[in-house]
Amino acid sequence: MSIPLDIGLTRLLVSIALGALIGFEREVRRSPAGLRTIALVTAGATLFTLVSLSFTGMEADVSRVVAQIVIGIGFIGGGVIWKFKDSVHGLTTAASLWVAAAIGIIVGLGEYVFAILTTIIIMVVLFLGKWEKKVLHQK
Repeated sequence: MSIPLDIGLTRLLVSIALGALIGFEREVRRSPAGLRTIALVTAGATLFTLVSLSFTGMEADVSRVVAQIVIGIGFIGGGVIWKFKDSVHGLTTAASLWVAAAIGIIVGLGEYVFAILTTIIIMVVLFLGKWEKKVLHQK
């Protein structure tokens, strides 16, 4: 089964736009993975999901490709985490990459509303983190 070009391209563009939103927030905070990186992660996850959907006519297990996306993104996420003295940095960025891959998968499956709502929730969580630091770390 082949994915029609208009559907595939729409899913890819929606995926990149949602990833760019999350990436913009990370870029503003000067995290190791910013707009381009996170947009590329959502795009890649969407493309791999589309490829797995195109295999369904050959009785392939779509979940295998999705599972490999999760494993692969773990390596990228691990690369942005680093320890400095008594603190660990990059966990939020790694988690952002992880959820961006999930959003890319959701978009690849054609679940636009769920992907957009998830992105909005993630943006709220990321902005609440900034507010939390201001409130809890006031001196």
